[in-house]
Amino acid sequence: MRTWLPRVTVATIVERDGRFLMVEEDVHGELKINQPAGHLEAGETLPQAAMRETLEETAWQVKVNYLVEFSQWTSDSGNHYLRACFAATPLQIIPEQHLDDGIIRALWLSREEVAQRHKQLRSPLVLHHIDHYIKGKQTPLDIFSYYD
Repeated sequence: MRTWLPRVTVATIVERDGRFLMVEEDVHGELKINQPAGHLEAGETLPQAAMRETLEETAWQVKVNYLVEFSQWTSDSGNHYLRACFAATPLQIIPEQHLDDGIIRALWLSREEVAQRHKQLRSPLVLHHIDHYIKGKQTPLDIFSYYD
């Protein structure tokens, strides 16, 4: 019997002047658009993972403010993801930060520009979460409890 293991991921919505911080990335030879996102690592909280991934993929240091949504999604390849999407405030860019492998560049796009690139979106959750953010969906961070 095969063991089923969902992949726990985080994503961060960072807005500045009506534009969203996005990444262009090479995914198996295809150019994709995504929020700064990645996997939860051992020893970190979900908000810490979101801040780390944002820095590693965009060179932006951010402050996580609240949870936008916790979603489940199954990719075409059959992988199941549990994705915690957070809203964050940009604090500063760290010019010397090396971007993760596969990341082409960070860019700021409007909601309409993201929608125009719908065929390039890494998953349907990218635009879904932007829309929930715009609608004001917010859950305080104290919803999470952490135990060692």
